[in-house]
Amino acid sequence: MWSVLAEAQREQHRRAEAQRRAAAAAQRENERAQREAQRAAARGEREALKAYQQGRESDAARRSAELDARVAELRGVLATGLAGPGFSTAAGGRPAVPPFDPGPLGVPVPMPDQNWYLVPPPTGPQAYHPGARRQWEEQSAQARAAFERDWQAAWAAEQQRQYRLAEYRAQYEAWAAERHRLLAGQAAQAGRLAARLRAGEAAAVAEYFEAVVDWREDWPDGFPADGETSWDASARRLVVRWELPPYEVVPPVGRYRYVRSEDREDEVARPVGQRRELYREVLAQCALRVLAEVFRADADGLLASVGLNGVVVATDPATGREGERCLLAVEVDREVFAGLALDRVAPLDCLVDALGGRIAARPDKGGTVAEVPTSAAGAPSPAPVPSPVVDGEGPDLFEMDPLEFEELIAELFRRRGLRTSTTARSGDEGVDVLAEDPDPITGGKIVIQAKRYRKTVPPSAVRDLESTMRRQGANRGILVTTAGFGPGSRKHAEGQPLTLVDGPMLLALLHEQGLPGRLGPAPAPAPAMASAPAPVTAAAAAIPVQRSASAVAVELAPGQNLVLPGEEVRVRFRSGGAEADLTLLLLDADGRVRRDEDFVFYHQPTAEDGAVTLRPDDRSATVRTGRLPDAVRRVAISVNLDADGDGTCADLVDPAVELVCGGGHWVFRPPADPAVSAMLVAEVYRHPADGWKLRAVGQGWSDGLAGLARDHGVDVA
Repeated sequence: MWSVLAEAQREQHRRAEAQRRAAAAAQRENERAQREAQRAAARGEREALKAYQQGRESDAARRSAELDARVAELRGVLATGLAGPGFSTAAGGRPAVPPFDPGPLGVPVPMPDQNWYLVPPPTGPQAYHPGARRQWEEQSAQARAAFERDWQAAWAAEQQRQYRLAEYRAQYEAWAAERHRLLAGQAAQAGRLAARLRAGEAAAVAEYFEAVVDWREDWPDGFPADGETSWDASARRLVVRWELPPYEVVPPVGRYRYVRSEDREDEVARPVGQRRELYREVLAQCALRVLAEVFRADADGLLASVGLNGVVVATDPATGREGERCLLAVEVDREVFAGLALDRVAPLDCLVDALGGRIAARPDKGGTVAEVPTSAAGAPSPAPVPSPVVDGEGPDLFEMDPLEFEELIAELFRRRGLRTSTTARSGDEGVDVLAEDPDPITGGKIVIQAKRYRKTVPPSAVRDLESTMRRQGANRGILVTTAGFGPGSRKHAEGQPLTLVDGPMLLALLHEQGLPGRLGPAPAPAPAMASAPAPVTAAAAAIPVQRSASAVAVELAPGQNLVLPGEEVRVRFRSGGAEADLTLLLLDADGRVRRDEDFVFYHQPTAEDGAVTLRPDDRSATVRTGRLPDAVRRVAISVNLDADGDGTCADLVDPAVELVCGGGHWVFRPPADPAVSAMLVAEVYRHPADGWKLRAVGQGWSDGLAGLARDHGVDVA
């Protein structure tokens, strides 16, 4: 019995020992698993950290590569220009319309093949297994359902692709049709320009080469690509005034780097000397490229030499005011330039050493050089303003102190019913005059910028005004200048709450409010005439009006104005090509019609009991100023194309507006602008000192007669 008990105790001890060993083994296994999990987590964290750091390094490398690509683009400005096509009058220099490219939308969605979903039946001994047949049938049913589902999804995707492709094609065709129409207008305009060149018309030379320097669209981002030209026919010398890019086009950052130890990205600055030299190289490339474009377009050998003044519009560090600085100047003969291998030159060395050009040593710090004179005699003359207007007495707006000019603009809008105030010299945030329209319905805050420019205002000034207006929380912006605006500026302002007031319009507004001002020096008194057909004022005597018996018309430039020598103005519009009619509007002091009867057109050919009459041919009219009531301050004379067609002013062949009054006979040739289908060509307006005057205008509307009428207060609903 004792042996039995002893064996039982031993068995119990063995079981307890086995349990203890099993518990110890389980604990060791658990500890091992925990250690392995910890090691795996640590490996995961290290791998995740490594992947994160590699991602940051890759991002820094990508951004550095973008900087390198930008520098390469800047170093290739000249090469890009030389590789591109030259200017051609075939389509106004513009490239043809590219063919339709559907891109990814042109690739059909692949449809699923039913064979991909077939389930092979069981074979061999397995075919006789009781559940094999049932399992095969279930799998086959699932495969058929998957095929149906995938086919439906692919079919829906293909239908969506075809819909989007058709929509994209319709958009392309609409764009292409508009592009073809624009190119046709440009081609017609370029063809007429080429004909004028062949006829030896001097004015056509400057116009042609201005189109040459402006036509290329492949300049890098941030490059203005805007130029003006002047032509000296006697010396066969063209001078180009070209707007250069600002210093900011060269990236201030050389590269980006990721610092692992601090988990941050650093900007490594580009060395100042390297950035400055790169900028000077870019300026030299711009000059050589523009010269190359001009000489390449001169197939007939019109040019003996070309001068180039490269200017930048920037803030003067001394005054804080925006203005122009000439950064480079060069003049070169045709034979000298023809001897250059531009694809192999070092741009800076070529400009300075080979061509004798000048470039500012510190263009980033306000450095300048003397400009190439625009006259062959060597006397510098200012860049052309939109109109040779010398009107009335008072200060020359070009020479007026900037603060006095701002005060004058503030007073002008104050007299027009706004509450105005000028801003301080510094800290004005781009605002020269703040104004408020007190009207509780249409009123609000207005920001006004005043630019005393002698050349066309760049589009960047219009964009800056838009930004300033939004920053100030204003509902309208007005840009006033003594110069003019190009088509780029007017296109940007179109449809925006922006108003552009050029030099001629500014003079008209000033004089309407009894404020003095003129553009340019006061004219010399005209010599006394033996007999005058009608009494004129002193201001009228200063304007050369031809009154010969042969009735040779005096050409008017856009913006030019003169005193009318009589009370009856006869207007006749003539042109070939597209059909166009005259339209006249009787306007009050605010430039708006008083009622619908002030709108004179083919359905309503007369106003104010015959004071304004449109003849049945819709191309001639008479304005009798002596019969107009005092409330009518202006009569706007416009030309508009058929509202139901898609013609533009570029479709008119040799358009001209003839105006006859008293012994005076004038003609104004409106610009052949392919972007507009209605144009204000002239206006007869009251002057507080000189009486009724005439002004050539040339301002257009892209939406035709409706836009012209709407902007002058006519209800076109």
